[in-house]
Amino acid sequence: MEPAAPPPAPPAAPAAAPGSAGLVCAQGRNLRAVLCQRCGSRVLLPGAATFARRELLLPAMRKKAAAAAAGGGGDVLREHWLVRDMFSFENVGFTRDVGNVKFLVCADCEAGPIGWHCLDDKDSFYVALERVAHE
Repeated sequence: MEPAAPPPAPPAAPAAAPGSAGLVCAQGRNLRAVLCQRCGSRVLLPGAATFARRELLLPAMRKKAAAAAAGGGGDVLREHWLVRDMFSFENVGFTRDVGNVKFLVCADCEAGPIGWHCLDDKDSFYVALERVAHE
């Protein structure tokens, strides 16, 4: 007689959001400083932004000059830091208008886009968790 087959594995629990685990406090704000992935420049201080889920299409991340030359491509990103006041940023730059959108880039090394801002909503700036580092 063969041993009984092991019971089937339980369905995998949905994984914690990859970018947000350990980064969001109970009030939904960023626990850690937000930094440029490339140069380490500080973009936001702890507590300056709120975690938000929203599907946004951002062009592929490249330095500004390389992005202009390459054109096309991008990523749909769903987890962001929502900043309500542009003066909350420590260090961020904005691209020229692309339709009714401006993209956010690191003001020091121009890496980006790290985020998105619709000109129709003056009080909403989104920084993609996948495009920044945290300390």
